[in-house]
Formats: sequence, C-alpha cells, structure tokens
Amino acid sequence: MSDRTPHYIFAGLLQRETILLPSGKALVDVLGGNVLYAAVGSLVWEKDPPPGIMARVGEDYPQSWLELCEQRGIDTRGVRILPEALDVRSFTAFTTRHLRSSEEPISHFSRLGLPFPRLLLGFRDQSAALNSRTQLLPTSLRQADLYPDYMDAGAAHLCPMDYLTHSLVPALLRQAAFTIVTIDPSPGYMNPTFWGDLPKIVTGLTAFIPSEEDLRCLFQGRSENLWEMIEAVAAYDCEIVIVKRGEGGQMLYDSTSRSRWEIPAYDSRVVDPSGAGNAFCGGFLSGFRRTYDPLQATLYGNISASLVVEGSGPFFALEALPGLAQARLEAIRPMVRRI
Repeated sequence: MSDRTPHYIFAGLLQRETILLPSGKALVDVLGGNVLYAAVGSLVWEKDPPPGIMARVGEDYPQSWLELCEQRGIDTRGVRILPEALDVRSFTAFTTRHLRSSEEPISHFSRLGLPFPRLLLGFRDQSAALNSRTQLLPTSLRQADLYPDYMDAGAAHLCPMDYLTHSLVPALLRQAAFTIVTIDPSPGYMNPTFWGDLPKIVTGLTAFIPSEEDLRCLFQGRSENLWEMIEAVAAYDCEIVIVKRGEGGQMLYDSTSRSRWEIPAYDSRVVDPSGAGNAFCGGFLSGFRRTYDPLQATLYGNISASLVVEGSGPFFALEALPGLAQARLEAIRPMVRRI
C-alpha cells in the first residue's frame, strides 16, 4: 500500500456484520462497518491515492479482513488494533427494502426458518442507546488515534459514532488545517435530550448529513417541517445540510446561497440497502473536494449509493463497469428540482 497522504480520510466503525437481506438470505459474520462503505463511496470516483480509514478494533479482529481492505484500495494504517478483544458485532434484518431492525435477532432468524448463529449469542444492539456526554466507548476515537500521516489530507468525513467522538474530533481536524469536515450523526445523540448539545456538533462543519428519521427524532416536539429543521441546523454556522431519505432521495440546503434542492434517488435494483447512506457520504466528500459545488457533490453521493445497494458487501460497487458511475451522474442531473 502507498504511504502517500490520502486525499480523504474516513473515521468510523469496522464491524463483524450479520445481515438478513430483503430476499431472506442470511450473511453471517461478514466484513463490514460504516467506515468501509464511506471509503468505497469515494473510491467510486477516485482511487489514487487510496482513502484512509480510522477505527478501533480488538486483537480478535480478523487480520485477513484488513489485508483485504488494502487489496481493494483502502489505506488501513489509521486502524488502531487494541491489545484486547473488542465486541464489534452488528446485526441488521430487513423485513422489506425500506424497513430494518437491529433488535431481537433470534425472532428474525426464526421468522425465516434459519438456524441461529452462535456468533450472535448474547448480542444486544446498542446503536440507538443514548450516548454519554462524559464516558468514552471502546470504539470512541481519541486524539492519539488520529494517524499522523493522514493529517495533511484536508478532507474528512465522520461516520455515525458516539457523541464524544463527534463533538471532539472535528475541532482537532480543523486545528490540523482540514478545510472540509462532514458528519453523519448517530441515533445515539439525535434525540431531544441532546438538543442543547447540537451546536457543539454542527458549528463550523462543511456538511451535516443526517437521515430523515434521525433528524425528525431530534426535532420531536419542536417541528414537523423538514425544511424548517434543516434551516435551524444550518443556522449554527453549518455550510451545507443534506437529509438522506432512502429511496426518497435527498434534500439539500446550501446556507451560503440559501438554496433548496430535492434530488431523487437513482433508480437501482436494490439487493442490500445496508451501506447506502454511508456510501452516499463518501461520494459526497469526493464530489465536494472535486467541484466545491454542494449540488454536484450530492449527485456524486447519490450515484455512489446507487451502486452499493445493487449487491452485498462494501466492495461490490468497485466491480461496476468502467464509466457506469459517470453515465448515471449524467442521467440524474436533469432530475434535480430547485425548491
């Protein structure tokens, strides 16, 4: 792997995923994690130099998976391997293409008549549990985890992680002269109890990229109008706010020009929706660094997501035919609508 500084770095989670696809097929103990899908979203558009990833895993994490990431064009030098075991299991069941659940895996395997995997014994989903304002998680990034050779990259995206990581790391990146910093927030703090903490997350960001579900949860009891929510977030000196709406596409607000846009999702054959949102963020980061145009960058993210969902695993999108991403980009441009 090249030791050159990446153009993009992604911070997030590496996980051992178990996924029940909308088709009913089970993927058990497979390589995954939001940071990989985000990195692949950028790789769709730019492969050299390789994007860098930062995450924390235990000594029990398969070394062969990290080697595979390197082989597929991801710089893993920023992955911190702790001298202990670390539980990085995740579970997702798609009951339809639109509905997912991370709870009660036994009931989902039983529903499909599938044997329950030993890997998930004792598993409890903590992804939506309220975050702590004071206590770091084992997977939380610390200042010492910021890999020195990545600090000249200039563009970074933080995948869904805990509140402390998202409130502390952007400031460290700005001190290192990063000019583009984007965040996809976690359900663990997109909650009304964290309303007063919102400025600590979004102030000074290039882009804040929540899902519609998470944004509505944060504004529960305050507003039901998505554009009103978006402008309230942007008022905290956040340049761009994008709301991911799954098959409903994206809503984009550019606070500099006060422009509103609606972008439809590219019409894909959906096999596995699990990495779409993260791939969108990776594509957006690549597009924004290339064009510095929020709308064009959103289209880049849209197409990255469209490629990822058509197969299983973070690297499926890298098998796309040469020129397919660019062709889809040209096809979707006329479909955007200014509000």
